[in-house]
Amino acid sequence: MNDKPILSLRLDFHSGLPIYIQIMNQIEQQVSGGVLKADTQLPTVRALAAELRVNFNTVARAYRLLDEAGVISTQQGRGTYIIEKPPPEVEKKLRSQTLEALARQYIGEAKRLKFSDAEISQMMKAQLKSWEETQETNLE
Repeated sequence: MNDKPILSLRLDFHSGLPIYIQIMNQIEQQVSGGVLKADTQLPTVRALAAELRVNFNTVARAYRLLDEAGVISTQQGRGTYIIEKPPPEVEKKLRSQTLEALARQYIGEAKRLKFSDAEISQMMKAQLKSWEETQETNLE
């Protein structure tokens, strides 16, 4: 019998959001949501990379950043484990880093397509407004 929990991650290779960020976000969300509890062992970097069909370095980067953020702990020879829920300031930093990466990705792609700062800003404001209206409609 295998006691190891199944780490359920869904990657969107077309979203524009880097895969390592998607891995980080989903592990952090599962920790915050209580799906992954303290002392839960995660798959090895190689095993998760093979399962997700991504480069080993992509998973290694996600694990390294999660380790630095205080979400997981990698112990040489023992494995990688979820640690206690990170303190609020660590969680806030993780969220900020994720939002920053998303913004950089969006702006970079828009600039590559030669949109002006004003066009980018206008579109972002319009999409935020549209999203909020959709959420209000869904609550009714």
